[in-house]
Amino acid sequence: MWAVLAVVAALLAPAPAPVADDLERVLRVATFNIHHGVGADGLVDLDRIATVLRRTGADVIGLQEVDRHFHSRSGFVDQATVLAAKLGMDVAFAANLDLEPAAPGWPRRQYGTAILSRYPILDSDNTPLPRTGVHEQRGLLRARIGLGGVPVQLYTTHLQHDDATERLTQAQAVRDQLARRRGALVLLGDLNVTAGAAEITTLTASLSDAWGACGEGSGHSYPGDAPAARVDYVMTSRAVTARWAGVHADPLAVAASDHLPVVATLSV
Repeated sequence: MWAVLAVVAALLAPAPAPVADDLERVLRVATFNIHHGVGADGLVDLDRIATVLRRTGADVIGLQEVDRHFHSRSGFVDQATVLAAKLGMDVAFAANLDLEPAAPGWPRRQYGTAILSRYPILDSDNTPLPRTGVHEQRGLLRARIGLGGVPVQLYTTHLQHDDATERLTQAQAVRDQLARRRGALVLLGDLNVTAGAAEITTLTASLSDAWGACGEGSGHSYPGDAPAARVDYVMTSRAVTARWAGVHADPLAVAASDHLPVVATLSV
């Protein structure tokens, strides 16, 4: 009889608590086209950009239009490294433009995208995207982090602004690159087109648009001083769930660039 009671007790006992691998991991992300640090006042101010980024509370940030020793317009500064230092973050930079130095012995002049992360960046690479004629070279920067033992692949990109055919080809290339990987994927970028366009539906066939899933407000991020278009996106694979998304639009953010940061809280 005691054996029967023991079996019954075991059947009625509550299920064990989930192990660590079943726990939700929260990641706050942002994407921000920083316009090489130039704000609405025409001034380059990386302290201002850093403050805006800090206020988003993001753990991971995708940046577009980043100068690295590129031009006198930004003082030939390595903007990605400076911002990472100000925020205490790790950094990966992708040079989509890579030009000869401005003077003998100086660093190469580079311009592109960057990923900043509170978590160590374990590896990264950049894939050039298709282009035609003399259009600016675009790329897809990837960086891998670990979040509570779970690998997360982060991507940022900046698609062509004035050629819809080229932009669609680039979106297809981004889709194909992400399809090569499984698990938790996050795409952060200035896609230069509004929701519903072929470029966006190409991506959302396999990715979820965070703002579309749970966005607050209009989602408009451009132009920064009078937002009228949603062109900056956070997208995720099915292994990631968006919990909240919105545009960070305090007065400093409005002044800092010609775009506003788009922010999302994700669970992995």
